[in-house]
Amino acid sequence: MDITRFHAAFFEESRENLDAMEAGLLAMESGSADGETINVVFRAAHSIKGGAATFGFTAISELTHQLETLLDEARSGRRQLDADAIGALLVAGDALRGLLGAAEHGDAIDEANLKRAHDGLAKMMGREVASAAKTEAKAPEIAEWRIGFKPAPSMFLSGNDPLRILRELSSHGELGVTALDNTLPKFSELDPYEAYLAWDLMLPGSVPRSAIDDAFAWVEDQCELAIEGIPATSAVAPPPSPLPETPDNVVAIDTRNGGNDARKAGAGDAADSSIRVAVNKVDALINLVGELVITQAMLRQRSTQLDPVANELLLSGLEQLDRNTRDLQEAVMGVRMLPVEFAFSRFPRMVRDLAARLDKKVRLRTSGEATELDKGVIEKIVDPLVHLVRNAIDHGLELPAERRAAGKDETGTISLNAQHQGGHIVIEISDDGRGLDRERILRKAAERNLPIGDNPTDAQVWDLVFHPGFSTAEQLTDLSGRGVGMDVVKKNIAALGGQVEIRSKKGAGTTVSIRLPLTLAILDGMTVAVGGEVFILPLNSVIESLQPAAGDVRTIAGEARVLRVREDYLPLIDLASQYGLSAGASAHAHAGANPGNGIAVVVEADGQRLSLEVDELLGQQQVVVKNLEANYRRVQGISGATILGDGRVALIVDVGGLVQAQRMPQAA
Repeated sequence: MDITRFHAAFFEESRENLDAMEAGLLAMESGSADGETINVVFRAAHSIKGGAATFGFTAISELTHQLETLLDEARSGRRQLDADAIGALLVAGDALRGLLGAAEHGDAIDEANLKRAHDGLAKMMGREVASAAKTEAKAPEIAEWRIGFKPAPSMFLSGNDPLRILRELSSHGELGVTALDNTLPKFSELDPYEAYLAWDLMLPGSVPRSAIDDAFAWVEDQCELAIEGIPATSAVAPPPSPLPETPDNVVAIDTRNGGNDARKAGAGDAADSSIRVAVNKVDALINLVGELVITQAMLRQRSTQLDPVANELLLSGLEQLDRNTRDLQEAVMGVRMLPVEFAFSRFPRMVRDLAARLDKKVRLRTSGEATELDKGVIEKIVDPLVHLVRNAIDHGLELPAERRAAGKDETGTISLNAQHQGGHIVIEISDDGRGLDRERILRKAAERNLPIGDNPTDAQVWDLVFHPGFSTAEQLTDLSGRGVGMDVVKKNIAALGGQVEIRSKKGAGTTVSIRLPLTLAILDGMTVAVGGEVFILPLNSVIESLQPAAGDVRTIAGEARVLRVREDYLPLIDLASQYGLSAGASAHAHAGANPGNGIAVVVEADGQRLSLEVDELLGQQQVVVKNLEANYRRVQGISGATILGDGRVALIVDVGGLVQAQRMPQAA
């Protein structure tokens, strides 16, 4: 059997196990772990080792075995995991990630990184720990091991032989084998293809626990397993159930549920009903549903021409199709929705390492991790979030001595929060540090000749930090302070159809708020007619629409036009001219005369407002976004396309691009 076809699943599951290990170790270091955490960490390492041994990834299995040995000592109470030991385990986890990448892509192993991980674990194993020695002295001697073992039918289907496991166990000492139902034949007469039985295995207590684990590492996902150490001073215990519930010294794993603790059997039901599906298959399904939505919209539009009396049954069926299509669309879109925890989960480790590097004390708090967001949006928002969190620790939080002098807790707090607001998600990154310095920002802006109005508001001042190359840092570091990053953060968020704003108070801290659409595949839009064509304006960019009066449009420098909206003058862009179309009702406005029936739509992006001149407002609707670049080429001022109910293609206006184009002449 070609086992290489299972490599992709192994790599993916191993990375998930590494994430679980890292989260558990950080929880133990922070003191927020419960009694089960060490077992979760151990099982994650054990699963990686078993899979690596199966596929012949020797370097991975050897390092994981060393890591697992240290964890087993901690799990049995013979060793206390202090900060140094946890640090060594985290370094080993980093090395494992590198080994997984090398094995997956055929790259060379980073030998220096691997040696550092091995040396760190070896140092921890060789170090005497007083508290661990006391614990070990008090630990009762194990008289025998009792193992509840029940092979699942899948073990036989995959070609694994339970007798091989029994032979391996018997090589460590005299093995006792009985059936829990007392019907098992003699060991020499066992037929693995007929013995679908629960076995009670006994081994001498002198056999190391790790040897027992190694014997089952190959088939831990194809059996029910319970291992119990019987102390020498205790009475003979009854045979263990394959899935014990109460003893603290029993590790019960129902591996049919992906390694879940059998005491949480309810969670296994959900695991049994889940499958792994490639992202490209999900994307193909979403695309097909999008085509179905478009077809359904076409049918709905054509049906308006039918006689409602003569075609009552047909129209009723189309209404039902409309409802079913909408439900199907929402269900399929939900497949791509992931909890924001996928983005938040990387920050505890990053905050820990960065705080140690900067000699700061930092507490990370997260909330709203279950809030769901489109997978594509999550993948693209991670880098901006990383930069903002690094900025908050490096620039925002003070050193412990400074915080004490200011009457603050010497441990600073970084907060990550996610919540739904309508059809959007809002992610906020907050710190309780020194806050932004308004005067310093204004001085730096003046030095760089950035445009600053009279008596700017705080929001306008904070917005200056998003200018390319802007920085108030007095000293350059490799973390921040080179003026590269905040402008890219805003640009990346804007590319997702999102907005970012800053709130800050000197001495109290700073909050960066990011507002994002839930998905990039479907858009709420306003349909407008321009020069005989239909365009889509993203609804989250639309502020208002109005019909300008004769004196509201003015021409500046003989060319540029502005529209007066109450007390403000906004740039006025004729979309027909912008896209090279024949002008409609808006043609009269070029001379500054009465615009006639022309309509202006006020939109906003990157904190700047524009007015767009259109011929007619057609309505609002959800549209399926199609990538224009993948099917044609990039068009300036257009972010995508969709197909209308009548089969026509409508282009989606890139409001952010139009705003950027308006800024370029000013920058020149």
